[in-house]
Amino acid sequence: MSAATPKKNSLVAVTLDESSIGRSGPDIEHERAVAIYDLIEQNVFAPVGHEGGPYALHLSMSENRLVFEIRLADGEPITAHFLSLTPFRKIVKDYFLICDSYYAAIRTATPDRIEAIDMGRRGLHDEGSRVLIERLKDKVALDFDTARRLFTLICVLHWKG
Repeated sequence: MSAATPKKNSLVAVTLDESSIGRSGPDIEHERAVAIYDLIEQNVFAPVGHEGGPYALHLSMSENRLVFEIRLADGEPITAHFLSLTPFRKIVKDYFLICDSYYAAIRTATPDRIEAIDMGRRGLHDEGSRVLIERLKDKVALDFDTARRLFTLICVLHWKG
């Protein structure tokens, strides 16, 4: 298989429901763009019980649930998974608080202070990624790096400006 050929168990497209996304600043928009680009470039994404893709994913929020709408790359619907947002609420809230501190710190703080804040930020991001893997374990197989990028997108959907 050449590098240009999509893998059977991977995402080749990711979209976010624009009506689910709040107004955001350049930092959040940058995180979103990087997460989508990195996610499409390298990921492991395999809906349980499906013979293989590649896949397209549409993320949205509906009635306090996170919606993972999975299709084949050609648009054929596969499934939609609705996840409660409750397990993510505190992590996302804390993640936004520490991100605010991080973005403020990179403008004025010492390198040691920036590094300490960034370590906390990465720790919360990792925790959210582990929760996502656990919540999807019977629905979609994914690796940790894929979960990290998806968690970034979940945060974007939570952002209310």
